[in-house]
Amino acid sequence: MAYICQHLDVEESEATRLRQTYWNRYGATLLGLMRHHGTNPVHFLHHTHQFPDLGSLVIAERRLKTALHRLPGKKIIFSNAPRRYTESVLETTGIRSCFAAVYSIERLRFKPKPATAGFLQLLRNERLAPRNCIMIEDTLANLKTAKRLGMKTVWVSAGTRRPPYVDVMVSSVVDLPRRLREL
Repeated sequence: MAYICQHLDVEESEATRLRQTYWNRYGATLLGLMRHHGTNPVHFLHHTHQFPDLGSLVIAERRLKTALHRLPGKKIIFSNAPRRYTESVLETTGIRSCFAAVYSIERLRFKPKPATAGFLQLLRNERLAPRNCIMIEDTLANLKTAKRLGMKTVWVSAGTRRPPYVDVMVSSVVDLPRRLREL
C-alpha cells in the first residue's frame, strides 16, 4: 500500500481501492499499475518484496518436503512474485530441491496468473502438454485458467464448496500424495 501511496501520490483509501480493483481485473496489482500509471515493474517488485525478517514470517508444514518428494513428475513453481523473493521463500522453507524450475513474474515478461499468456509461455518453455499437468493453487482464478487450458486442478483450501473447475480439494499440500489417484 505504501508504494502505491508514495508513487501515485494518493491517500491510503485510494491506494487500497486501486490495489483491489487491479487485483480483481488483472489478477495482479502490478499489471494495473503498469497499464494505467506507467509503473516500472522491476522498481515495483523490488520495493514491495523487501522482507529482511522473512524467516520469521514464513512457516512451512513439517512434512511438506517429504510430501513434495512423494509426488511423481516434474515440479515447477509458477509465481506472481519476483524471482529473488520466490527463491528466498523456497530456501527458507527448505523445499528448493523439490522443484526443477522456477517461473517468476519477470521470467514470464510480467504476464502473471491468471492470464493465459504466462501459462502458455511456461508450457512452451518446458515442452509440456496441459493434459499432462496438474496445477496446485490456493487461488481459484488461477485454477480456472489452468482447467480451461486442459490441466487437472487441485485447490488448496479449507473451504467446503468445490467449484466445477477444481478436480481435487485439499486443506494442505501434505494431503496430496494420498489423493493422487483422484486425479
